[in-house]
Amino acid sequence: MKATFAGGCFWCIEAAFDKVKGVSSVTSGYTGGTKADPSYLEVSSGKTGHLEAVQLEYDPKVVSYSELLDIFWHNIDPTDEKGQFNDKGYQYKTAIFCHNEKQLREAQKSKEELVKKFGKVATEIHTASAFYRAEEHHQKYHKKCPIRYNLYKLASNRNRRLKDVWNSS
Repeated sequence: MKATFAGGCFWCIEAAFDKVKGVSSVTSGYTGGTKADPSYLEVSSGKTGHLEAVQLEYDPKVVSYSELLDIFWHNIDPTDEKGQFNDKGYQYKTAIFCHNEKQLREAQKSKEELVKKFGKVATEIHTASAFYRAEEHHQKYHKKCPIRYNLYKLASNRNRRLKDVWNSS
C-alpha cells in the first residue's frame, strides 16, 4: 500500500518513517502542484504549488495506516500554518494525501482528534495526486550526509519545537 505525507523538509520526515517496521520504502519528492516533474529549485521557489513530501510503501499487515498517521503527526507541528520549524513557505506546509476512501476517513478522524487537543490544525487533507521523486541526492539524505542532516535538524529547532508541541498538550 502507499501513503503520502507532506511534513515540511522531506529529509526529516523520510528519516522518521525509514525506521518503521512494515515500511518497505520511503521516497522523498514533490506532490500537490501543477508542474509536471518539477526540480528541487522549482519547488523551493514556492511557485509550482508542490509540497515537499514522502511517499511510503508499507505492509498494512505489519503497520496500520493509523499508526503511520500517528508517526506523521508526532513529527510535525500541526498548528503551524506557514511551514515547519525554520522552513517557511507553501512548499513546507503539512498535508496528508490519501490514496483511498479508508485512508481519507482515518486521516479526517485523526485530524478531528487533534483539533480537540490543539483547537486548530493547519494540516490539510487531500486526495493523492501525481508524486514526483526528488533528485537522487535528496533520497536517504539522513544516511548519506548524517553530519549535514543533523546540523540542519539542530539549526531548524525541530526537536525543541516538537517537544514543546507534544509534551505541553
